[in-house]
Amino acid sequence: MTDLICVGAIAGAYGVRGELRVKSYCAVPEDIESYSPLWSEDGSRRFALAILRPIKNGFAARIPEVATKEDADALRGTALYAERSQLPGLPDDEFYHADLIGLEVYDTGGVLLGRVKTVQNHGADDLLELQLAGNSATTFLPFTKRAVPTVDLASGRIVADPPEGVLPDPRA
Repeated sequence: MTDLICVGAIAGAYGVRGELRVKSYCAVPEDIESYSPLWSEDGSRRFALAILRPIKNGFAARIPEVATKEDADALRGTALYAERSQLPGLPDDEFYHADLIGLEVYDTGGVLLGRVKTVQNHGADDLLELQLAGNSATTFLPFTKRAVPTVDLASGRIVADPPEGVLPDPRA
């Protein structure tokens, strides 16, 4: 179970009859159900997820083994993973976040800037959180074609042209 992609998370109980509140990270949120069975991060648990109805910020869903509010609450925070083979292929200029994490980031002159630590999205474009080379500081790089002209998954590297002010001033 090494090729899993996070497609959602259980946010807790919804009601008192074992229904779950589920957040989907899929481009088409309802698609999370079609990737069932879903897995826990370590692949030790399998979930046959069925969406019941849309609710604010996600879906009310059911998993057969979950019968009570307490069972549902016990799963709060559980990330849900699908096997990569179940997911659709992506166009050349789109990437699964899991594929970007860990890639080395170089500037257009070939200088190592750091490594992608996380991919964040706070409502606008995605942001790559970079662990800067040579220290423990991080910074956020907009994941746009202008700021990140090249992503080469095969070689495990990204070429970036960070906007002014994204990188710390080396003179400081």
